[in-house]
Amino acid sequence: MKIVIIGGGAAGFFSAIQIKENNPSAEVIILEKSQKTLQKVEISGGGRCNVTHGCFTPKEFTSFYPRGAKELLGPFHKFLSGDMMQWLEDRGVPLKIEADNRVFPVSNSSQSIIDCFNTEITKYSITVKTGEGVKEIVKDGEYWNITTDKSKYIADNIVIATGSSKLFWDKLAKLGHTIVKPVPSLFTFKVKEDNIISLPGVSVPNASIKILGTKLNYAGPLLITHWGFSGPAILKLSAIGARILADKQYCFDISINWLDSKPNIIEQLLLSVKAENPKQQIHNNNPIEELSKRFWQYFVTKANISATKKWADISKKELNLLVSLLTNTVYQIEGKTTFKEEFVTAGGVDLKEVDFGRFESKIARGIYMAGEVLNIDGLTGGFNFQNAWTGSYCIGKALAE
Repeated sequence: MKIVIIGGGAAGFFSAIQIKENNPSAEVIILEKSQKTLQKVEISGGGRCNVTHGCFTPKEFTSFYPRGAKELLGPFHKFLSGDMMQWLEDRGVPLKIEADNRVFPVSNSSQSIIDCFNTEITKYSITVKTGEGVKEIVKDGEYWNITTDKSKYIADNIVIATGSSKLFWDKLAKLGHTIVKPVPSLFTFKVKEDNIISLPGVSVPNASIKILGTKLNYAGPLLITHWGFSGPAILKLSAIGARILADKQYCFDISINWLDSKPNIIEQLLLSVKAENPKQQIHNNNPIEELSKRFWQYFVTKANISATKKWADISKKELNLLVSLLTNTVYQIEGKTTFKEEFVTAGGVDLKEVDFGRFESKIARGIYMAGEVLNIDGLTGGFNFQNAWTGSYCIGKALAE
């Protein structure tokens, strides 16, 4: 059996290895368009490679996928995070689970994962050809003919592991597949207001964010950057609202409750501070431990409260405005920014056209797909890699039948 894998990334390499583990007699070739393989593995997690997530229950794991949750439930019962961790550790790559449940190699270097994969590729005599962009795929009887920039190949089966590639989505569309229009997922928000972006690095542990005019909302850690808002809460919203925000051309208003608390509770807190510290300056007396001193001063200034005003002199109007800003500040979003160097899209091959027992096309039998070529995307934290590992595992099993 001859199998051609198109794409030299995480899903491509792991598919090749899984195929050979299950069917040692298979001839496997990887074709990669660029001159370098495993590029996304190299940059993942800031160069440390966030290989998966420390969640080990299939149902819970699927909750981290805005698209593909239902389809991945069955496959996750076959191969999940614990299985991938065991696979790597069995091959000499010790791993660690960090406080936020992200899983990294103990070395804190993606090179550990790359070296492991390359060792397995060599062990199984898998051919890797770089600089080979695929130009055409044609079915010829029982076989597939693949034409690249440099050569031609004949295969019994093809594995598509090209990630978010418009070029390959177009080729799959010609084979009869429906392609769900890709839009960015996992992005940060650009903010128009100058004062808030003068506080880069400031964060809060649990802000509640609503995208006005929609039903989109989420609560979690939020980080201020020099361009706007980031952090887990923003990334979650960008993922679940990927299509809605694309339709809005990334221009919309958000409301932030910086403390994820009801206004009356914050009002009572501030009134008690006023009663207990009447002679202290509001500007220098931060009563909210979740806010840094300079962030508290941002809200005091935004409420037009004088830097020298004392708690005893705060008016009802000023106190109400301060409460409102802490629990319901509205910001105008004007654009997005890619999260770090990792680019994830919502979109790809329509999931109704894939047999998820085998990750095989229902439209063009003999073509298998793994990773982000499918309309599956997960949140940040190792979920997109786990989608690739699980799909690759299922393909390896299917091609050994």
